[in-house]
Amino acid sequence: MVKVSVVGATGFTGAVLTDLLAGHAGVELDALTSSSFTGRRVADVFPHLRVGARYVAYEPARMADSEYVFVCYPHAKAHPVVAELVDGGHRVIDLSADFRLKDATLYPEWYGFEHPRPDLIGEAVYGLPELYRDEITRARLVANPGCFPTGALLALAPLAERFCLELVVVDAKSGVSGAGRAPSDTTHFSHVHDNFKTYSEVGHRHTPEMVQELALAAGSPVPLSFTPHLLPVHRGILSTVYCRGGAEGGPEMSFDNEELYQLYTEFYAGEPFVEVRPATPSLREVQQTNSCRLALRGDSASGLVKVVSVIDNLVKGASGQAVQNMNIMAGFEETLGLGRRV
Repeated sequence: MVKVSVVGATGFTGAVLTDLLAGHAGVELDALTSSSFTGRRVADVFPHLRVGARYVAYEPARMADSEYVFVCYPHAKAHPVVAELVDGGHRVIDLSADFRLKDATLYPEWYGFEHPRPDLIGEAVYGLPELYRDEITRARLVANPGCFPTGALLALAPLAERFCLELVVVDAKSGVSGAGRAPSDTTHFSHVHDNFKTYSEVGHRHTPEMVQELALAAGSPVPLSFTPHLLPVHRGILSTVYCRGGAEGGPEMSFDNEELYQLYTEFYAGEPFVEVRPATPSLREVQQTNSCRLALRGDSASGLVKVVSVIDNLVKGASGQAVQNMNIMAGFEETLGLGRRV
């Protein structure tokens, strides 16, 4: 049994994380912090959560007994708290983007701040278990991946390792909860309902994260274009990833569906949360679960391989993956606390 705390527990990811941890057999909840709901009971703010604890203001001393701390602060606001907690001896899973990018000079351009802790950037482990499980085991700081990169990178990793990719296009659709709990004009019900649109067509913040991790998987940089869309649904991400390969530097891209299916099933053999399916999956199949489902289609006429990926943005794309990372760090069974819908 380990004690854990959640800093910023009243956003969408914080609430899902609280629910998952409350049902985790290896966890004792320590502190749940909130600046907006200090002193109120969890069940009063989120009636669907059967948690009797009260929210408290963030103070490092309140975390003193917690071996693991999850930080659910927004991008550009998490890094001071993360650094304080790591320096204080806690093992931290950060759900913001503040330690995902390995090049500190990218933060002013993509997140609007000069990063003060390049030492921790260098130490942080990118928390995609299917690619970095061994490193996560030993980590003091895990940078939990973004939701769009999780779906896209799981779709791309087997191809990037096997073939020489010359172009990748990620076309992804997300539910409204991906924008966070704070309301805005673009996520208002009357704007989203019965509607469908693109946004941040060039320059979405998750782009450098995808580019970084795809280059590491491929062994060299790969041109990548990413377009997100807003779906009129609460949760889930469906990504269709288009890949073009080149013969130079590696084997020619296969367009045979059986060969592609074998490549992916072998790559993800034994992975508890990645399922390779012959039929293309839908959002409903993975909503409220920590699963990613993938399907492959070779299109020789266009010279493309298409990979369809579906995840729940709040679970495998955020809180569930964070718990999966903690399980690895703590030496628990990786699926512990993640076998139910949330």
